[in-house]
Amino acid sequence: MTAPAIETQGLTRRFGRRMAVDAVSMVVPERAVYGFLGRNGAGKTTTLKMLLGLIRPDAGTARVGGVDVGADRMGAARKVGALLEAHGFYGNLSGRENLDLTRTLLGLPKSEIDRVLEVVEMTADAGRRVAGYSLGMRQRLGLARAMLGAPPVLILDEPTNGLDPDGIADMRRFLRSLPERTGATVLLSSHLLGEIEQTATHVGILSQGRLVLEGALARLKAELAPEIAFAVDDAARGAALATARGFEVATADAGLVARLKPGEDAQTAAAALNRALVEADVAVFSIGARPRSLEGIYRDVSSPSSAAQQPVQPQPEFA
Repeated sequence: MTAPAIETQGLTRRFGRRMAVDAVSMVVPERAVYGFLGRNGAGKTTTLKMLLGLIRPDAGTARVGGVDVGADRMGAARKVGALLEAHGFYGNLSGRENLDLTRTLLGLPKSEIDRVLEVVEMTADAGRRVAGYSLGMRQRLGLARAMLGAPPVLILDEPTNGLDPDGIADMRRFLRSLPERTGATVLLSSHLLGEIEQTATHVGILSQGRLVLEGALARLKAELAPEIAFAVDDAARGAALATARGFEVATADAGLVARLKPGEDAQTAAAALNRALVEADVAVFSIGARPRSLEGIYRDVSSPSSAAQQPVQPQPEFA
């Protein structure tokens, strides 16, 4: 079993009386793209800062690349590259010159600049002044700087913030390819559920400072309360009947959607509900499994009542 790229145990941080991060235990497998989700104020940025050694936890531990952040902050820092919201580039310098400043501080060879520029596909624009860069180009330059020295872990805070649709699509493609191209693990903080669903292999969801769900995205979507869509002639009657039989039901265009309990066999449940609908003279035109969306999963587990229950966290499988 491969050791996790990032692992925390009981990570906790308060600001005065406010609990910002509440006993978070998370596992990010090697070479994963891990989407870190939560509302504003959920504790995402505070967690990232603790992983980076920028602030100390009040309790708990964090390991990055196998190094304990609390015991060896500088050793852990060598394992990680980060892109935070503030880029801190000099606008009067070129992209290459900005990277060279960081390269010099890190004591890296000049060939590192060419390597990271090629990875982020900015070699042709590296000689231009950063003041003339688009926001998307600045984000890519920030990623290039984070990758100087080939750290095994990248921590990116809202890397698509402010990008137009084309820029978001380009960033999505780039982030998805990073583990294969560079061997890096990516921890990606975002509030854009649709982008995370198309980009991430694993997700962790924070609510009120607590990690309420974690795991491989494909497995979570397959296992967590699957749904069955029925196209019927009377959605209201069908929904009432399904509710009476213990299903959680929502009406949809030209039909209803019944949510199963975790672990319940979809075929058996669909057959039973179909039989009940037909016996009640509700015409059924079609039946089909409906994949869970990340948005649906997020809404289920991130409500205050769900967060308070602290459900068991499914753990990702390691490669």
